[in-house]
Amino acid sequence: MTPFRVPFMRLVPGEDRPDIDAAIRRVVERGWYVLGPEVDAFERSFADACGATHAVGVGTGTDAIAIILRGLGIGPGDEVITTPVSAAYTALACMMVGARPVFADIDPRRLTISPAAIEAAITPRTAAILPVHLYGQPADMRAIMAVAEARGLAVVEDCCQAHLATCEGRPVGSFGVAAAYSFYPTKNLGALGDGGAITTRDAALAAKMTRIRNGGQTDRYRHAEMGVNSRLDEMQAAILAARLPFLAGWTAARRAHAATYRRLLAGAGLEVPPECDAGHVYHLFPVLSPRRDELQEALRADGIDTLIHYPVPIPRQPAVQDQAPAVCPEADRVCAQVLSLPMHPGLSEDDVRTVADAISRLTAQPL
Repeated sequence: MTPFRVPFMRLVPGEDRPDIDAAIRRVVERGWYVLGPEVDAFERSFADACGATHAVGVGTGTDAIAIILRGLGIGPGDEVITTPVSAAYTALACMMVGARPVFADIDPRRLTISPAAIEAAITPRTAAILPVHLYGQPADMRAIMAVAEARGLAVVEDCCQAHLATCEGRPVGSFGVAAAYSFYPTKNLGALGDGGAITTRDAALAAKMTRIRNGGQTDRYRHAEMGVNSRLDEMQAAILAARLPFLAGWTAARRAHAATYRRLLAGAGLEVPPECDAGHVYHLFPVLSPRRDELQEALRADGIDTLIHYPVPIPRQPAVQDQAPAVCPEADRVCAQVLSLPMHPGLSEDDVRTVADAISRLTAQPL
């Protein structure tokens, strides 16, 4: 296969390589691999970075959502209102605890869950609202919190694509009772494997979730409550701690690339979702085209790699059909048209220009 001249993603460590190598050596030399000093240190530094009081390292972002819901006592018979456009794991996490995911359609500008649609989806069984800060774009948290507070509902933020994003100057994850993060390797802050974390300002909830992630243990061999086995390991914690100081610079690079894309793609015959908040961290850079599949194939032939996030709305996934999912027309439209362009700190400005120039050339002619 011919290598792409502009690949979608590069996952080999770069400027952070010496720090990662040192972190790995430190863990191996200590010989402590699960729930040790590296996890403790990373939890403290990540909580500080997110403007939270507590962080709890867990196995994945999916587990982070499920453990928060368990910690809040949400389970069978409860409903959790969430977005139809996200990785399906957001909804699957609700189902993991026995709750029913209820899908409220998206805002066509932000592409995040619509506060008005949330309001319309509330029933007597609604226990929580689960907004996703999709693609790094903050959801409309002021409006969502107004709905939640008026109805007495918990808000759990899915920040898996929004490390260090802000909404109206306030850190995402600080609005609701707790927030979930993923450190899957492609994330803005990625591990060299799976990993996740929960942040919260609620000390009692943090203590409960810390027990839940480790089988409900209060101390060795004593299990006080039902728990799971979902622990961020020492190696990944050390790697994440090594990478965390680079995150602000990487975020600035993503924002610069996004500004270049926006400038060069103006008038290119695509719908470019607007930046609705300066706190956007551009985990992905999506564009919309009714000729998405043809455009993707033409870009591939031109040596430019793209992906689709996400081609199937969650309510149309076979895995959720027994949840009686609602029809979400905006989600259907977006998922049929969305295309993710290369977006990562390793891009050069020339790479971004190459992608934008190719799109402008291709959209100016029949595909």
